[in-house]
Amino acid sequence: MFSRLLNLPLEQQDSLFLFGPRGTGKTQWLKSHLDAHKYVYIDLLDALIFRQLQSQPERLRERVNPQFKGWIVIDEVQRIPELLDEVHRLIEHEHKRFILTGSSARKLKRTGVNLLAGRAIQYHMHPLVIQELGTVFNLEHALTLGMLPATYTYDDPARYLATYVDTYLREEVLQEGLLRNISAFTRFLEVASFSQGSTVNYTEIAREVAVDRQVIQNYFSILQDLLLAHSLPAFTKRVKRRLITSDKFYYFDAGIYYHLRPKGILDAPSEIAGIALETLFYQSILAIVDYFNLTYKIYYWRTVNGVEVDFIAYGENKLMAFEIKHAKQISPKMLHGLHHFKADYPVAETYILYLGNETLYLSEGIIALPFVEGLQQLPKLLGCAI
Repeated sequence: MFSRLLNLPLEQQDSLFLFGPRGTGKTQWLKSHLDAHKYVYIDLLDALIFRQLQSQPERLRERVNPQFKGWIVIDEVQRIPELLDEVHRLIEHEHKRFILTGSSARKLKRTGVNLLAGRAIQYHMHPLVIQELGTVFNLEHALTLGMLPATYTYDDPARYLATYVDTYLREEVLQEGLLRNISAFTRFLEVASFSQGSTVNYTEIAREVAVDRQVIQNYFSILQDLLLAHSLPAFTKRVKRRLITSDKFYYFDAGIYYHLRPKGILDAPSEIAGIALETLFYQSILAIVDYFNLTYKIYYWRTVNGVEVDFIAYGENKLMAFEIKHAKQISPKMLHGLHHFKADYPVAETYILYLGNETLYLSEGIIALPFVEGLQQLPKLLGCAI
């Protein structure tokens, strides 16, 4: 029901990888864009197909007519990494074309698979963005239920979210044999939510979960490999002052974060909502950069004295700084980080996105944008148009 921004070169002959978290709409997109008579669909979530190909990956060729010239889609290919050897052979010797989808890269990397030695171009599917939702977009929904398509199509989106992580635990973590102590990992998922938008203190989290620090580091690695989380690096280009260099942690979707974050009487709702607002911006800019094939890398900036800017977009010809505030009014203190960043990098464009209704032109060239308008304008700000 949504017009997605993802654009795969289906008219070309190159094979494709399409990665993205479970539930972002990879399979639905493919089925709606591939002619039913021009593709073969192999679903590795089907138990019978999975067992057959897991025991004998070479039987993949039996599922494709030798004369067939269309696309061969293998869904959730990470479940049988050994299939890539047969895929590679069919590409090289029979000139077959594949679209391989995956919601995890961990098992592929662990088994030493080289992702077809560059013979398949990689693309990524993200949660929905405001440009895809149009008038359906609702900020409260985005912050509390997130941007996975099912939260807009299910009658009970909250229940969908409640089962989403459990599905990952069962189908990804357990089936891949990534860990033994599932109860500790479940506890970790909640504890990690307190690190959303922050640098990670592995020792403190290990104490909370009651496991070793090295185990916690592995847990974070699992989240990233399962595409459930992002690591936001620090911006350190042409350093003029002492900076924090540790990465920040974000769950990939504001709704997933909001669902996992424990909420007690001592938790300020505005603090949780503020982090969710940052998460929504971050997942949105990552999607725009990917879908429009832009060269930007996304960072944050923070000095050892605590002066900080939430997000830095660094491209070949452009440098942009974004501060995200869960507030309807802008105070001078909110501009502190942008002022310092602008002093160090005069060429930077600086923006603050807030919950007010007016676009404001502030000191030193800072532009204040209503948050929703800022999301809508992201492609234009980054130098592209829909």
